Amino acid sequence: MDSRVEQLLASVPTGLWIGGEERAGTSTFEVRNPADDSVLTTVADASAADAAAALDAACAVQQEWAATAPRRRGEILRAAFEAITARADDIATLMTLEMGKVVAESKGEVAYGAEFFRWFAEEAVRIGGRYTPSPAGNGRILVTKQAVGPCYAITPWNFPLAMGTRKIGPALAAGCTMIVKPAQETPLTMLLLAKLIDEAGLPKGVLSVLPTSNPRPLTEALIGDGRLRKLTFTGSTGVGKALAQQASAKLLRTSMELGGNAPFIVFDDADIDAAVDGAMLAKMRNGGEACTAANRFHVANAVREEFTEKLVKRMSEVTLGNGLDGSSTLGPLINAQQRDTVVELVTDAVERGATVAVGGTVPDGPGWFYPATVLTDVSADARILKEEVFGPVAPIVGFDTEEEGIAAANDTEYGLAAYIYTRSLDRALRVAEAIESGMVGVNRGVISDAAAPFGGIKESGFGREGGTEGIEEYLETKYIALT
Repeated sequence: MDSRVEQLLASVPTGLWIGGEERAGTSTFEVRNPADDSVLTTVADASAADAAAALDAACAVQQEWAATAPRRRGEILRAAFEAITARADDIATLMTLEMGKVVAESKGEVAYGAEFFRWFAEEAVRIGGRYTPSPAGNGRILVTKQAVGPCYAITPWNFPLAMGTRKIGPALAAGCTMIVKPAQETPLTMLLLAKLIDEAGLPKGVLSVLPTSNPRPLTEALIGDGRLRKLTFTGSTGVGKALAQQASAKLLRTSMELGGNAPFIVFDDADIDAAVDGAMLAKMRNGGEACTAANRFHVANAVREEFTEKLVKRMSEVTLGNGLDGSSTLGPLINAQQRDTVVELVTDAVERGATVAVGGTVPDGPGWFYPATVLTDVSADARILKEEVFGPVAPIVGFDTEEEGIAAANDTEYGLAAYIYTRSLDRALRVAEAIESGMVGVNRGVISDAAAPFGGIKESGFGREGGTEGIEEYLETKYIALT
């Protein structure tokens, strides 16, 4: 480990972040580098008692924070945005160390994640309401928005910064306090973020961060405490369902951003070179470990051979290696379990008749690496078309008519993101309206934007993050009847 990395790790809190202060825990757990499975550091392991302490701190300042002038809340978020931007290189390096993505992508996430703080700094002063006469003429209707109250956010490992900022940003802008439980694999980025927000002037107690290797007791303690008012979760559909069931006992406000199985549809009138460019972005961003990643490629048979040939060439040029080396374009997967899942899905597809056009072989050496892979002749019953692969694998299947393409795209219980490539505006709008998905990209492979509502339908969850819609998840509507 070089001296710069050692200095960076030394600057990151490794205790619990409760009430704006770092505290020791009763135990610790290791944080490992997926590129070589080495131990980066150890962090405090939060318990149910620590969760109660964090909620005590949040409740103690909730009323004061909600009453803080919206402009002031916005100024703190803006200062935090500037602090993240100033430390962009350090944060990117830290994310690559604990998550594995190449550092160029980590820098992209820093810019994207910081943008949520800038966006919601501006939204803090635009929380609206209305004042109208009653239609019956017997009074006036006043509608106002107020902070939901203390919130609990559970964030995943694949975007250690952005998945936190797009929850913390609207919560703080709305006047809510928040407790964040980062993923066990990637707690360091969130702990550094908490420190930066504190230095930006956030009052003590408004934000706490609780890393843990055993989330169930901590989560159950928070959800079961009647003082908590909202749960927001990003992660798998299975865990999301369990959390929603738990939250129902207290009728908590909930927002869930869950699994995806995004179709990437290439019609026969598409610009194939542009479609391949978009496919590389939609598939390989974050090494395929993204809920919005293109999971299955439905390509019109008239252009399938050309698209496949060009995609295989591009995927064969991807360089596998340590994300910090500056030359690699694909880092490791997050852990052994995730790599085993990818191997299992590819093996199943091959056993059902698929052909590996490129990749498909686990490399020798340490770390959880898997190469960029393209599968052709994929059987309709292959698991990889039904399950979220969360890795750098592109299965290609053909279709003949527009109706067949739409039907194949919608043949999933998920509905988070979808991608369409066509030169026809009429077709683009027609298909986008027919696709059962919360987000649709037309002739573009990246759709995430802090200024746009992010979220899905069906078993991909409910609620939206980002855009003008995102802050509504942290606001209650109050009606006041006036004479």
